Amino acid sequence: MPRCRVNLGTVTFLLILQGAVVVLLCGWYVQLSPCSSPPSNPKVHVLLLSSWRSGSSFVGQVFSQHPSVFYLMEPAWHIWTSMQKQGAKKLRMAVRDLIRSVFQCDLSVMDAYLPENSGVSSLFMWSHSRALCSPPVCLLTSRDELSNQTLCNEKCNAQGLQKAEEACSTYSHVVLKEVRFFELESLYPLLQDPNLNLRIIHLVRDPRAVGRSREASAKALLSDNNVVLEHKSFPPAEVQYQVIQEICRSHVRINERAILKPPPFLKGRYKMVRYEDVALNPLEEIKSMYEFVGLEMTRKLGDWIFNVTHGKGQGTRKDAFKITSRNAADVSQAWRTAMPYNKVSRIQDVCKGAMSLLGYRSVHSDKEQKKLDIDLLVPKEPYQFSWLPVKTQHPSED
Repeated sequence: MPRCRVNLGTVTFLLILQGAVVVLLCGWYVQLSPCSSPPSNPKVHVLLLSSWRSGSSFVGQVFSQHPSVFYLMEPAWHIWTSMQKQGAKKLRMAVRDLIRSVFQCDLSVMDAYLPENSGVSSLFMWSHSRALCSPPVCLLTSRDELSNQTLCNEKCNAQGLQKAEEACSTYSHVVLKEVRFFELESLYPLLQDPNLNLRIIHLVRDPRAVGRSREASAKALLSDNNVVLEHKSFPPAEVQYQVIQEICRSHVRINERAILKPPPFLKGRYKMVRYEDVALNPLEEIKSMYEFVGLEMTRKLGDWIFNVTHGKGQGTRKDAFKITSRNAADVSQAWRTAMPYNKVSRIQDVCKGAMSLLGYRSVHSDKEQKKLDIDLLVPKEPYQFSWLPVKTQHPSED
């Protein structure tokens, strides 16, 4: 019988070649897959990323009231109030690390920012979380029922954070609403963490509507304004425009990073939502957000969403975070009749790039501003708008 001689050099070459092919295939797979590595934790983590007065309290409630969600509203508020002499740039890593711990249901991270022997009721806007008004934290509201913030404040006051941690671990989704991130890069370690399955919903709003809402809540925003502006000094009348400019710039940075050239680990994890689209089609838009993070719309939630977005209430300026039943479509357009054109024009100047990118048309006169049949919202699909100025059709003079 003929014998086959095996050449050691050939075998070595073939093994090296095989290894190279495996490495290339693995690299190719990672580039195409939405995540760089599959999360070891089946729990879904959602960061509702927005800015002040952008409708984020309402969208937060859309998640909070869902029976599968453990929700907290702005946990980073504790860092900003405890370390308010710092600027936003220096605080972002502390905020990022706190967010990571809370996503993992470790609330001991809050001890550094809470008074001694604090409980659940020491957390910022804790009663806005249905999960903190439900067992095992509080017996007031069952998981499949909608919570009432007023009753929760009156009836629930759990000592310590252990029950909140216990509750967090039993939900399939942990949702955190934050208004204190101004870029995505500081969140990269969370997006790459195999123990997190992070999704980012980026909620934006017409900066002119934001400006009007900020004026109504000016006192509540003074401290945050200083942190956003890195404690730089500006004339009082100029502060709001400087803050809105920083907010607009942050929306551009975040959206461009996520849409134009996203790193592989960000693909499939980012969704931008405009408040105006939610106001016009609340059930459709909220269902789309639910699907993005793996939640299902329930009939009870659908009825609640319809009622809260089709009411006639006017809300109140006394509570900057109060959710009331109002006509959402009317609210989204209220700035057009309530703000003087000179203020609108100034906001358009400082937010020109963001308005173009996010799909908001400018107005060029007081008459055009108040003519509500002129649509100022660029159709949302696809969520990639041109940087070129949008041509607005001016109303006729007759």
